[in-house]
Amino acid sequence: MDSFVRKLITEWRKLGLPFSNEVFVVALSGGADSCALTLALKELQERQKLHLRFVLAHFNHSLRGSASDKDEEFVRNLAVKLGFEIFVKRGNLFSMKANLEENARNARYEFLTEIAENLNAYGVLTAHTINDQAETFLMNLLRGSGIRGLSAMKPIRTLKKNSQREIFLIRPLLRWAKRHDTESFCRKQSIEFRLDSMNEQMNFTRVKIRKKLLPLLEEVNPKIIDVLARTARNLANEAEVLSELLKNFASSDLRIRDLKPISSALRQAVLRAWLERELGNLKGLHSVHIEAIENLIISRKSGRIVELPKGISIEKKAGKLYLYKN
Repeated sequence: MDSFVRKLITEWRKLGLPFSNEVFVVALSGGADSCALTLALKELQERQKLHLRFVLAHFNHSLRGSASDKDEEFVRNLAVKLGFEIFVKRGNLFSMKANLEENARNARYEFLTEIAENLNAYGVLTAHTINDQAETFLMNLLRGSGIRGLSAMKPIRTLKKNSQREIFLIRPLLRWAKRHDTESFCRKQSIEFRLDSMNEQMNFTRVKIRKKLLPLLEEVNPKIIDVLARTARNLANEAEVLSELLKNFASSDLRIRDLKPISSALRQAVLRAWLERELGNLKGLHSVHIEAIENLIISRKSGRIVELPKGISIEKKAGKLYLYKN
């Protein structure tokens, strides 16, 4: 058994994932990471280490013309070769406004979630690696994110809860595999994975980080990817502890008299916990927004309002903070 496959089954055990009688949806783009994950799962299935049903899913974003169609053709052929079922969906993101990367991600996850629900699947498997963890950390750092934003992606999180069951998003490569590991394993299996030309376009922040920033940081510390990923994990642990401490502090509305006397650091932590509770997540909110709300608290004027992204506003009124969604 190849070391890549052996490490995957070891991580599978560590994550407490089922070994039989469940369905998993595997996100397959055609790149090295997702191909390596798919190939390793097939080998574990053939060796009767996993008695599970794996269903492949490919979202064709139609962003690269014929190249996108060739990706689709590649994953269809790979599914046939490995004997896996596959679902494919095509999207047209050019008509969408705002962030192309975010729109692409949202469309892809909606598709994966829909399939998982229809199949009553245990979860969706994605092939995020340590490299992805490090790149995400730097992206959020450059945006000015707080401890929550800088925290590591989790190997398992809830993707959706429905009336039938909880569906999980699972990243079984996240804590141990790097990009060179997945590429090497694919080559050993004689699989010529697809290369996405958009991963070379410098107008995308992630590509700039991957192609320019990380190589510079590696000159200072050759193990920078491991360091960044470890830092993200440490921050995730601290964020979890902080969340427990703040759970009872951030009530549905916040009293100014409780927030004024405490330190700025604790005040901002309370605000983040409160916003996350009210909104479900802190996506699109950065340190500048938290500081604006803090200024609202310490200001002597009343009736002031802070406008946040996505039509959200915070109002100071009658000695309390109130959140409104427009």
